[in-house]
Amino acid sequence: MSRKPTLAVVGATGAVGTVMLDILSTRPNVWGEIRLIASKRSAGKKLMCRGEELTVIELTPEAFDGVDVAMFDVPDEVSAEWAPIAAARGAIAVDNSGAFRMDKDVPLVVPEVNPEQAKIRPKGIISNPNCTTLSMIVAIGALHRKYELEELVVASYQAASGAGQSGIDTLRKQLVEVAGQDVGDQPGDLRNVVSDQGPFPAPLAMNVIPWAGSLKDAGYSSEELKVRNESRKILGLPELKVSATCVRVPVVTTHSLAVHAKFASKVNREDAQAALRDAAGVKLVDDPEHHIFPTPADVVGTDPTWVGRVRASLDNPNAIDLFVCGDNLRKGAALNTAQIAELVAAEFAG
Repeated sequence: MSRKPTLAVVGATGAVGTVMLDILSTRPNVWGEIRLIASKRSAGKKLMCRGEELTVIELTPEAFDGVDVAMFDVPDEVSAEWAPIAAARGAIAVDNSGAFRMDKDVPLVVPEVNPEQAKIRPKGIISNPNCTTLSMIVAIGALHRKYELEELVVASYQAASGAGQSGIDTLRKQLVEVAGQDVGDQPGDLRNVVSDQGPFPAPLAMNVIPWAGSLKDAGYSSEELKVRNESRKILGLPELKVSATCVRVPVVTTHSLAVHAKFASKVNREDAQAALRDAAGVKLVDDPEHHIFPTPADVVGTDPTWVGRVRASLDNPNAIDLFVCGDNLRKGAALNTAQIAELVAAEFAG
């Protein structure tokens, strides 16, 4: 017998949780009860979702009783503790943190690319990829289906919001500090004006920083290795060659990536554009003659992966170059989590 499942949103009061409630209010209504869960200090808050005022309840094991699907928009350590508890209480946990992404018994799912993996969940947990990977993988998945991907070389241009609310607040504060100042033409003058670097290793306003994440082996950052490892897992290509350089840029929200992709077969620019144009979740915006291409300012607040600057490689007939943008708080986080949860909800429809 079909029914609408009960959904829990864990971390409903956070930055991604807030976007999630907006997404749930605008997408097709596949849910019965929606239960909002957060920390003890946030319990009792009133939030709107689907036109209803809902009361946030405290995160406890009992909060998951009767829940069919639980979406987690919380830090890694919270998900690592509580997603298994939700699963033990009978819920399917859809986790937006990095806690389970590389767990071999937890599928890493992008509904436009590998939806079938959502049903293979021995631990009762499904993982959502990192926002940087998600900003490109829908477009790359469409090209992989047509040409068979062999290698990726990417440079990311990551927004301040990828570092959380503190990243947003820091960038806005720095922009105020440098506004009207005669800086940017002498070494160190920007550092003298900016009072707080926040979560970044250098001033971000009027600057770019070739670093995102934490230090890993051989000089790589955690964000760069996430792009490599998650792309391999999502596409089912464990030997895929991937090289990434992650750069933080003074944009509030929306990640961008310059991508060089090499395939097993020859790539024609017009055919690649057609494949992208027809792909679910992709918006092709590619008219360089009239300076029409994706920028974060146009993409922020939208759901698709925007793609432009599609060019056949001048040196390799099997390679193309392209530029992609994706809202890192929507498709890069909340939207993909919601789409995964909807795949699970469909199982209750019979």
